[in-house]
Amino acid sequence: MRFKTRLWITFATIIILPVILTIIAFGAISFHLINTEGKNYGIEVHDYTMLSDSISSFGKLTDEVFYKLQAQVDLDPARFMDREYLAKINEEIRDKSSYLIVRKGNQIYYTGNETAATQLFDRLPEYGNSYEKADAGYYYNDMQKLVKQIDFTFPDGLEGSIFLVTKVSSVVSKTLLAYLFTAIIGILLFTSIMLTQWIRKGVFLPLNEMNVAMQHIAREDFDYVLERKPGDHGEMGELFQNYEDMRLKLKESKEEMLENEKQNKELVSNISHDLKTPITSIKGYVEGIIDGVADTPEKMERYIKTIYTKACDMDRLISELTFYSGIDSNRIPYHFHCINVTDYFNDCVEDVGFELESKDIQLNYTNLLNPETQIIADPEQMKKVINNIIGNSIKYMDKVKGVIDIRLLEDSDSIRVEIEDNGKGIASKDLGNIFERFYRTDASRNSSQGGSGIGLSIVKKIIEDHGGYIWATSKEGEGTCMNFVIRKYKG
Repeated sequence: MRFKTRLWITFATIIILPVILTIIAFGAISFHLINTEGKNYGIEVHDYTMLSDSISSFGKLTDEVFYKLQAQVDLDPARFMDREYLAKINEEIRDKSSYLIVRKGNQIYYTGNETAATQLFDRLPEYGNSYEKADAGYYYNDMQKLVKQIDFTFPDGLEGSIFLVTKVSSVVSKTLLAYLFTAIIGILLFTSIMLTQWIRKGVFLPLNEMNVAMQHIAREDFDYVLERKPGDHGEMGELFQNYEDMRLKLKESKEEMLENEKQNKELVSNISHDLKTPITSIKGYVEGIIDGVADTPEKMERYIKTIYTKACDMDRLISELTFYSGIDSNRIPYHFHCINVTDYFNDCVEDVGFELESKDIQLNYTNLLNPETQIIADPEQMKKVINNIIGNSIKYMDKVKGVIDIRLLEDSDSIRVEIEDNGKGIASKDLGNIFERFYRTDASRNSSQGGSGIGLSIVKKIIEDHGGYIWATSKEGEGTCMNFVIRKYKG
């Protein structure tokens, strides 16, 4: 999940969730308290009017008793002289948090709550202030008392009043506020814990994992895998994926560096070995000349030719080493031109023909291309490719009558060059490695067939830099065919 979405959810949760939970909590607490009050006072609660109009709600509790007393006054007021009757009515309304006060003249004739009646009696309304309706009465806010008055006359002619006193307790009370405050605190704690855990799981834990992973990277431990969480397409998922990409590239770079170090050591060893052999030969022949061993013109000429040949071998090795350093740092100087393939290969075949003829190797040349076919190439570097391939064919030629075939074939959008010899061939176990740098099938490094082992890797690099590809087929004892393909120029 993206951070922007996560922030919006967090913002909405902080605002909306507490409000919704507070409303639910308020409703639940109110329902509980109202039903508790209803059970205490023997009423059935159908709505929540007691939350806002508790006087009216509690006043309705005694409506039935009020009308009963009113009917008794109209029927027989003398009945109110009977204290047992009054006590019975008082007992009926006790569970409605109510009690009776009967006033005769200016004195209390009967009361169901002596203590409360004494506190309230002096504040009771005078005779003649009664209401005939049950929903009317007097409310004493400081005492939370609702008083309904019924006036009548005693049999002896004294004025009398019946007061139906009900204790009014508002549902919106300290209890409700305490419950609601506790609920709000709980809701805020719940919301805070939930969001904290959510952010911790979605942000802080992944960051901690990333921190651990980066510590492994700092120690060059590139094998520590940081797996992307399923379904996570946000910034954290992208961060994990970027880490994995970086780790794999660093691991590959480290492995490549180690391999390069190994190859460089091998190169130094190979070049040292290959240079040591001709140097030793040169020293030996020069010492022979100095010591007078070459005492005839024929011997002197042979010694000098051998020294020259060995010097040429050293020059070739140094040239390959110089070219290799350019490959390794991607600094091969290319000068691409649009060249006619037929004309170019005619010149190449003519050049190599003289050398092959001197070595008694037959050269066969076949060109099946359209005479107008062109490619984009560097003539000098392509010449190096051809010379290296033919040089290898000459080097590993083991037949009395050597044969090298050069064939130019045409594909739909490319040309294919085949250079085939009838030499010793390459073993199948070595065929897949011949284009690797420093790889040699001749593990003994015989000086007569020596080399740095980078010739074919140079060929492969040049062909690939021309947008082509190269491969080899061979059968041991019968010969090898080098194939490379370059796209045509269709300007």
